[in-house]
Amino acid sequence: MSLPLPTATAFWAGLALPAALFSLVWLVSLRARDVSLVDRFWGPGFALLAWAWPLAMGTNTPRATLVAMLVAIWGGRLGWHLHRRNHGHPEDARYAAMRARSPRTFAWTSLVTVFLLQAVLQWIVAWPLWAVARPEQPPLGALDAVAALVWLTGFVFETVGDAQLARWKRDPANRGRIMDQGLWAWTRHPNYFGDACVWVGLGLFAQAAHAPWWVWLGPALMTLLLARVSGVGLLEAGMRTRPGWAEYAARTSAFLPWPPRRAPR
Repeated sequence: MSLPLPTATAFWAGLALPAALFSLVWLVSLRARDVSLVDRFWGPGFALLAWAWPLAMGTNTPRATLVAMLVAIWGGRLGWHLHRRNHGHPEDARYAAMRARSPRTFAWTSLVTVFLLQAVLQWIVAWPLWAVARPEQPPLGALDAVAALVWLTGFVFETVGDAQLARWKRDPANRGRIMDQGLWAWTRHPNYFGDACVWVGLGLFAQAAHAPWWVWLGPALMTLLLARVSGVGLLEAGMRTRPGWAEYAARTSAFLPWPPRRAPR
């Protein structure tokens, strides 16, 4: 029976798991000619890390188990949601454009710039999961309760927001219209806001485990990606020309939930 890994060794070894996972998904994507498959494994990849780190370090604390369960719930739901949303649809336009620009080298280009990049980003974002998986940590306390509440708030926003949008899209009468009901009346991206809250909650769990300050770079990176890079910024760049978008954006908060602003008279 192998001995538990030291915390520092486990930290660096954790990078190998998402690298292996996304390399396998890359191989499948070559056969399917669909790089969009990478998105479906973002959430489940975190669940693998959340369970693998405690196993590697021989940790069996209530906090590590609780966090692993929460991440499995969040990651499993996200993966299933993206699978249902994307199944049967053509490759994402972003990846299709990359393929068209360099068809001969696209296979290797996608491995480095999409799959392995996503593996590195996942490992960095997951640093709080490593922190709560360490063997030596204090028992559960008040900060863990706050962390669970923040996580739950984010999970509800993300889950309800996705469900409301999916239901809206199923109605043919809404084709071409802007979704501005439910949570989407309070923030233009309740799912992204919820995702950020989930990771702030996980960062608070790490704080309760007396984690080093730098593990907060994980939730910070996730929030930056959601609010400025691959989330809000990228999505809204393609929506600004849609009818009704300007009015919706003028009255609705971009990220943080806030009561809709009244239109000027």
